[in-house]
Amino acid sequence: MFIIGNIIIALADILDILLTAYSFIVIISAIVSWVNPDPYNPIVRFLYKVTEPLLSPIRKLLPLRLPVDISPLILLLLIYFLQKFLVPSLIELGYRIRGGTI
Repeated sequence: MFIIGNIIIALADILDILLTAYSFIVIISAIVSWVNPDPYNPIVRFLYKVTEPLLSPIRKLLPLRLPVDISPLILLLLIYFLQKFLVPSLIELGYRIRGGTI
């Protein structure tokens, strides 16, 4: 069973890295949106393709139409929640399956 525990711990670590990288992408996308970027720029297109699938549902759920888009902030809070709840829970699960202590 220790192999499954190690796999879960490794997946939790990878998830933490991916969530951190995605949070930086969301921050960069929000900063780029403050200027008038060229929509044909490959970097701008990449940022839009990567962040918009998660930002647009959040925008639809927001009841208020504010002059400032707060959906990146809400997404960053969700990422933070996942990093503080899901990742440690997976790590603890991996250690319990492995049969050891943290």
